[in-house]
Amino acid sequence: MASYIFDNAAERETEQRFSSLESLYDPLTTRDLLGTGIGPGWRCWEIGGGSGSIGAWLSDRVGPEGHVLMTDVDPRFLGEKGRGNLEVRRHDVGLDPLPDTAFDLIHTRLVLIHVPQREAAIPRLVTALKPGGWLVVEDYDTTFIDRAFPCPNADDAEAVRKCFRALRTLMELRGMDMNWGRSLYGRLVATGLVNVEGDAHFEFRRGGSPGARLDQANFRQVRDQLLGERLLTSEELDRLLRLLDNPDFVVSSPVLVSAWGQRQN
Repeated sequence: MASYIFDNAAERETEQRFSSLESLYDPLTTRDLLGTGIGPGWRCWEIGGGSGSIGAWLSDRVGPEGHVLMTDVDPRFLGEKGRGNLEVRRHDVGLDPLPDTAFDLIHTRLVLIHVPQREAAIPRLVTALKPGGWLVVEDYDTTFIDRAFPCPNADDAEAVRKCFRALRTLMELRGMDMNWGRSLYGRLVATGLVNVEGDAHFEFRRGGSPGARLDQANFRQVRDQLLGERLLTSEELDRLLRLLDNPDFVVSSPVLVSAWGQRQN
């Protein structure tokens, strides 16, 4: 995954990112997964398992007669946790062959936006579904919202805009499509899936909150890249990091778009 700029080898930042993502998005993700009717005996594939929280949740839902495959390009933070129905495997969804099984449910969150082969990945995943199986995809779209709009201070708002523009530029330089989230619904329809639906979510992130800590972890991890590309100065980046610690400071999150559809029987 050449465009993935948040290397899991930076374990401190990765642990913070995973913790924040769980707090922010696991309730939204599990709500959407429950909508598929998931139950005992289902075979599920969790792509980009992160720290394993959704894989563990799926394991509980499908029970001992079901099976969950949880994959990641870097599975060091995953673990079966003593669950006989949960398998962990190293796998690159953009490059590696599909698993030798058919799934009742395939889910991926904040993964495909990083995959250079993202456009081909969705049709491939559809072929890995059983008839009647569900595909659920969640990804950011960073272009919907001015992330500084909640900031009451004009100088702070301009600092936020500059820093997040720089991060977006870096991601685009690394091959990411920052409009990817808004395309998900149409892409699922185009594969021939039925019962396609979707929603979108954003929240305010107050300094010191899980969302602000997520932003901090991301900026700290790519600091050298931002400075090396001359997209920001150290002073500009340090100012944002201090603001993200201040409980009187608030920004918007990017929009998380979720879309899901079902393979025809």
